[in-house]
Parts: sequence; C-alpha cells; structure tokens
Amino acid sequence: MNSFFLLFIGLPTLEIYIMIKVGGKIGAINTVSLIFLTAIIGVYFAKLQGIQTLRSGMINLYQNKIPVYEILSGASIAIASLLLIVPGFFTDFIGFLLLIPFTRRIIFSIALKKSVKENNKKNTIDGEIIDKKDEL
Repeated sequence: MNSFFLLFIGLPTLEIYIMIKVGGKIGAINTVSLIFLTAIIGVYFAKLQGIQTLRSGMINLYQNKIPVYEILSGASIAIASLLLIVPGFFTDFIGFLLLIPFTRRIIFSIALKKSVKENNKKNTIDGEIIDKKDEL
C-alpha cells in the first residue's frame, strides 16, 4: 500500500510542484516547451539505444551466448521511454538515467547485489533420503 501511495499520489504531486517552481522561474510557455522537448529528445535516444541493444543481443545469440544484459536493457529502455513520455521533470530525469548505458549498468549491479543478498539469507537444510529396502 505504501509504494502504491507513493507511485500514484506522491509522484504526480512532486511533478506538479517541480513544474510550478520551474514555471515560476522561466515562464509557463518555456516550461511546456521544455517538457515537450525532453519527451521528443528522450524518445529519439530511446530508439537509438533500443536498436543498439537489439544489435548487441543478436550478436550474443550468434555467438551462442544468452543475452541477459540485453533483455534487462531492453526492458529498462522501454520503462525509460514511458517515463520520458509522461510529462514532468523528475520522471524525465529518471528516464534519462535509464537510457545512459553507464548508469544503467550501475543500477543493474545495485539491484543484482540486493537480490543475491536476499537469496543468501534463505535457510536451506540439506538432507539425504535413505531407502531401508536397499539396506536389506
């Protein structure tokens, strides 16, 4: 419930607050123009990154490697495109971070470290089944 609240109530509130502050500094028309400009530039770069990721994935497939990074990159590029289309400066900032390959690798490494730590915390009991019929 808490993450739902932050996503659907907190994020638009933050976006509106930032738009009001930026609009007060540079004007309303410039703010709207800047929002459209970031959306257009972001979608263009998302297209370029998507094509580059697809090429890299195809190269990995030709080399009989599993394109795990490319699959994750493709999903993050799709999320970045969605964030760039949504009007607002905070979502644009997060979207551009996901589009840059360097920051995308950092985000993936942080996420994978957390998942590995969570997997290591699970309690596992090793055991062996002995069939008594075999002993007779």
